[in-house]
Amino acid sequence: MKTARLACSIVALAMLTVPAAAQQQHDWQSHLADRLAQYGHRNWIVVADAAYPVQTSPGIETIVVDAELPDVLEVVLYGIGKAKHVSPAILLDAELPLVEERDARGITSYRTKLKKLLGKREAQSLAHEQIIDKLDKAGDKFRVLILKTNTLLPYSSVFMQLDCGYWDASAEKRLREKMAEAEKKQ
Repeated sequence: MKTARLACSIVALAMLTVPAAAQQQHDWQSHLADRLAQYGHRNWIVVADAAYPVQTSPGIETIVVDAELPDVLEVVLYGIGKAKHVSPAILLDAELPLVEERDARGITSYRTKLKKLLGKREAQSLAHEQIIDKLDKAGDKFRVLILKTNTLLPYSSVFMQLDCGYWDASAEKRLREKMAEAEKKQ
């Protein structure tokens, strides 16, 4: 019993010596890793700008991260890439390409960084309000993790609906065709 208390005291003391920002950094990354292990197709991960609203659907969880959006996105994409059971279907706000530098200083640089981070991954665009509605509906049945960053750029959030990492749309289509054929034969 004394050994357990001593161990807890040592851990607590060690945590006091780690800066709060470093603890928070570790916490969101650990949380992300935990969620990635749990999540499957139809779950969502969002890396959001600082003004992103807290949504009230029961499955939506928001974590405030003390970092810039591109840095968080890089960690998220790396984590999803390592998770063989899921892959991201990426959605961006349709408004993003239309935001002008004079209205949002740094938006041009952000778009360049985003393009580099996404690499060859395809991204679809949809109006911001439509994406929020999709998340709201998803949050009624599935889990959604929103990582809210310090980035102060409008329409810069990146939305990722997770899909199955080992089963693609063409395999699903073939399966559904076989099922339809089998049903006709009955």
